[in-house]
Amino acid sequence: MPDSFDLIVIGSGPGGYVCAIRAAQLGMTVACVEKRDTLGGTCLNVGCIPSKALLHSSEKFHEAGHGLAAHGVVISGVTLDLTKMQARKAEVVGANTKGVEFLFKKNKITWLRGAGRILGAGRVDVGGIEYAAKHIVIATGSDSSPLPGVEVDEKRIVTSTGALELDAVPGHLVVIGGGVIGLELGSVWKRLGAEVTVVEFLDRLIPGNDGEVAKQFERILTRQGMKFRLSTKVTSAKIEGDGVSLTVESLKKGTTETIAADIVLLAVGRRPHTEGLGLAEAGVVLDARGRVITDANFATNVAGIHAIGDVIAGPMLAHKAEEEGVALAEILAGQHGHVNYNAIPGVIYTWPEVASVGQTEEQLKESGIAYNIGKFPFTANGRARALGMTDGFVKILADKASDRVLGCHIIGPEAGTLIAEVAMAIEFGASSEDIGRICHAHPTLNEVVKEAALAVEDRALHI
Repeated sequence: MPDSFDLIVIGSGPGGYVCAIRAAQLGMTVACVEKRDTLGGTCLNVGCIPSKALLHSSEKFHEAGHGLAAHGVVISGVTLDLTKMQARKAEVVGANTKGVEFLFKKNKITWLRGAGRILGAGRVDVGGIEYAAKHIVIATGSDSSPLPGVEVDEKRIVTSTGALELDAVPGHLVVIGGGVIGLELGSVWKRLGAEVTVVEFLDRLIPGNDGEVAKQFERILTRQGMKFRLSTKVTSAKIEGDGVSLTVESLKKGTTETIAADIVLLAVGRRPHTEGLGLAEAGVVLDARGRVITDANFATNVAGIHAIGDVIAGPMLAHKAEEEGVALAEILAGQHGHVNYNAIPGVIYTWPEVASVGQTEEQLKESGIAYNIGKFPFTANGRARALGMTDGFVKILADKASDRVLGCHIIGPEAGTLIAEVAMAIEFGASSEDIGRICHAHPTLNEVVKEAALAVEDRALHI
């Protein structure tokens, strides 16, 4: 094994492994440091991939028991085999992590097994062995954020990692946090039979998303049986016998009460994983939130040391990290790497899905930007009716003067797929009229995007 490389990437999550692959494609000698037994980081091992596997399986279970009769498919005696469902999830994870390992071999990327520590510019220690590199990339991702008074044991009080591994459906699951992770995993266990209560400090769900979408989302999830305690603070969580006792405080009423739960999921956000990397000793500067400070080219204040993904500013999204990884590799190769942060979509994989790209109404108002709104409901779409999936709408925001698309917010079936069309429109500076003039196949859900674009100038055809 060589002890010197053009590039050493610390972390094999989506940002790290994609950066390594692109750099290898561009002719660099590359090594990637990973302390897990499998590649892929949090996303592939205990995050994006296993959660989506469980989300899909739980949707199948719920549909078999509650949704197929309307289609004339009558099934009785539907039962849950959670062990098999978890085994399928593990198979999906294994296939993905092995896929990354294959890509490393294909692109001649060296896997340095162990924890990485930066000794200084151009020097990395892995398991007591020092390696040299012209460039070092920090791509170590993030960890679940802690909450005072709530001590995680990953058995009764769990993070997303523990919530993916439960061996029985909890009678009552309390989710602390009304964001993406909490609502996705809460949805999984609700479909499988748990009572789910979400406790959120703020007065709304999914902060940062479009306010109108958030209200509709809360209504739909409430209809599905999830319970919400908004404007509520969790002050403590104590394991008592086979359950957990939570003390919560109503921020509006000023009252305190106790909630009994079988399992508590702590999902109040994530924080950059930078501990143990030797950053302070190497002189790498962090910001007040513990993120690595970088310039427009992902360079830190120390020459030759770079950072991407969850450890730097911006949304903590796997695809954002991937784009940064590609851009950085191209910059290091003398090319012009590019990431348009205004065109990065975000998706919540509940049912219905929620997706967004660009700016929200709240952001446009705060910036004083005049805009027009085009909105179209799935209830008026033929394909949505045929699927029996009519909840939600598409909302497009366009500049009042130029008609350039500024943002799009979708709640409805396949929202995560539909948002791609608008992300492309924003990337290339398209107008709502441009989207409206494109011929969309019929009958498809994509027609809702077209109709919302037409609605910006009151031209929607089917409402």
